Amino acid sequence: MTKIAVAEFEADTLEAGRILFAGPTQFLKGVVSLEHLPGEFPTEIAFAGRSNVGKSSLLNALTGRRDIARTSNTPGRTRELNYFTLDNQQLAIVDMPGYGYAKAEKTLVRKWQSLVARYLQERPGLARVFVLIDSRHGIKHTDIPTLDMLDTSAVSYQIVLTKADKIKSGEYERLLKATQKAIAKRPAAHPVIHFTSSVKGKGIAELRAEIFNLKQGR
Repeated sequence: MTKIAVAEFEADTLEAGRILFAGPTQFLKGVVSLEHLPGEFPTEIAFAGRSNVGKSSLLNALTGRRDIARTSNTPGRTRELNYFTLDNQQLAIVDMPGYGYAKAEKTLVRKWQSLVARYLQERPGLARVFVLIDSRHGIKHTDIPTLDMLDTSAVSYQIVLTKADKIKSGEYERLLKATQKAIAKRPAAHPVIHFTSSVKGKGIAELRAEIFNLKQGR
């Protein structure tokens, strides 16, 4: 029987992740064009996902704050790459605009896609992109262009299944197997999957530990 790759960490790594996110998180800037990107950071990671996938809630849960979502959703920033920093700017988190585009004008969609594609190609210090997928639906056709873009850009990415509190316990293993199968042949996909609930706190410690390991170059 094939082992399902889910995130597991030693107690000391979980504690190191907690400490990393226990300090202040600061909003740095919103970026609408690459010439406005800040200088490179020792570690830079990004979060991507559909507009309603729970990205803001997850960022709030990770940082232990309630205002990250409020900051990144301020009018005028919703189509920007929003930069937050931790640990005296040793770690940068990039909140990428949600995709889905149901109500967006085509010109704005193309502009966003161009910004993100160039960002992925021209930000060599980007350690990983965490792609958030709603547990209730799994990977959908609207997620595929983003996964394809990441594969083409050769940027390491990792699936984070959100809203785990919304599914029945019996669906857990089926969902993990389906997700692992969907990414098995994708060259830039990390094989280990995170399973989270911002409401219940499930998987938050493990995701912090994952980010700590990236900061350590592991």
